[in-house]
Amino acid sequence: MSERLLADGIVVVHFFFIAFVVAGGFLSLRWPRLALAHVPAACWGVLIEITGWICPLTPLENELRLAAGQAGYSGSFMAHYLLPIIYPSGLTREVQLILAGALIAINLGCYGWLIRRRRRAGQAPPAMPKKPVDVAD
Repeated sequence: MSERLLADGIVVVHFFFIAFVVAGGFLSLRWPRLALAHVPAACWGVLIEITGWICPLTPLENELRLAAGQAGYSGSFMAHYLLPIIYPSGLTREVQLILAGALIAINLGCYGWLIRRRRRAGQAPPAMPKKPVDVAD
């Protein structure tokens, strides 16, 4: 029972991580500091799509399902849970590359807009001081 609940919890976490990877650029437009978490997550998502790797959460979920007496599944999380919702056909290499390209384009657009907006508002990152500042002065 506990393995099944853990596997279900991993599915939920996995789904929200993917949603964050996809929508995090848009969220960063509202909360720019969120980019510190989103950029590495988006890079991971693109890496998984481009290389065709399987996210480590998928085998973990499968192991927990098998330990709970349920059937595991082959392939990736996206192929098992998300693609049947998004696409009626299976996941192909071409679809993975299209998804990676869309993810890159969306995030480049969001972060480009965010950077341009911050520069216009004069909120560019401050330059490093050229000499150490003495507190006693």
